[in-house]
Amino acid sequence: MNKNHFPQQLEDEAIYIIREVAAQFERPALLFSGGKDSITLVHLARKAFFPAKVPFPLLHIDTGHNFPETIAFRDWLVKKFDLRLEVRYVQDSIDQKKAVEESGKYSSRNTLQTITLLDAIEELKFDACIGGARRDEEKARAKERIFSVRDDFGQWDAKRQRPELFDMLNGKVNLGENVRAFPISNWTELDVWNYIRRENLELPTIYFAHEREVFERDGMIWPYSPFVYKSDDEQVFKKIVRFRTVGDMTCTAAVDSEASDLEDVIGEILAATISERGARIDDKRSEAAMEKRKQQGYF
Repeated sequence: MNKNHFPQQLEDEAIYIIREVAAQFERPALLFSGGKDSITLVHLARKAFFPAKVPFPLLHIDTGHNFPETIAFRDWLVKKFDLRLEVRYVQDSIDQKKAVEESGKYSSRNTLQTITLLDAIEELKFDACIGGARRDEEKARAKERIFSVRDDFGQWDAKRQRPELFDMLNGKVNLGENVRAFPISNWTELDVWNYIRRENLELPTIYFAHEREVFERDGMIWPYSPFVYKSDDEQVFKKIVRFRTVGDMTCTAAVDSEASDLEDVIGEILAATISERGARIDDKRSEAAMEKRKQQGYF
């Protein structure tokens, strides 16, 4: 198969899953981060229900440490396509003493998002949350079904995964439980980029090469920001970089790159020897970092 070709069956499957979520659940939401995968989901949702509006809101859990480019893009996208947006803030969870701010060299609010997310699901009575996780990203995500049941504490148990035979998706849940649905679970990073190119989707500028103030630590390029811990002996310098994956500034490393357009980005991915999540600092806390976060209710 041509590696620059996007398989149409992947779009068909994703739209089918999104429509199943809308049909089987009373109050779904689409988890939105401003990254390429959630932007792709918004586009798929718009296609799934066109010419009607997307019938559920976007939910963004804002750490307060997001890239400004990502927040600006989120607001532009919502306005352009007349989408509903719910935003909940990690800072509020900290102020309410439900979450404790980390400190030190590797401090991040990324794990604190789980608390804010679970509170938002309870407050807004969402029974399903559509997410952009893909099985190729990380081994814990590879274990998860397309309809992934979370218990009444929002937790995920790998041993409670349901069989999904012949594309039959079972959205039945007990009182208090909810489902995370993953329409692009079977896509790869390359599939996402080929789809973005085919559909001519717009993205935040940080996905493409730009000059930025950065510093180096542990062999990774960290974005310089007041939100990111930097020791006195770590020197800030300017460098042409881009971001291959986008979380908040405290957990997302940049990559050395001159890729300024989609063709260059796709060329880089074809030549890459490390996975996309290799640029996520939060995954390096332990061998099972992602799985532990998912067990606690993470996205």
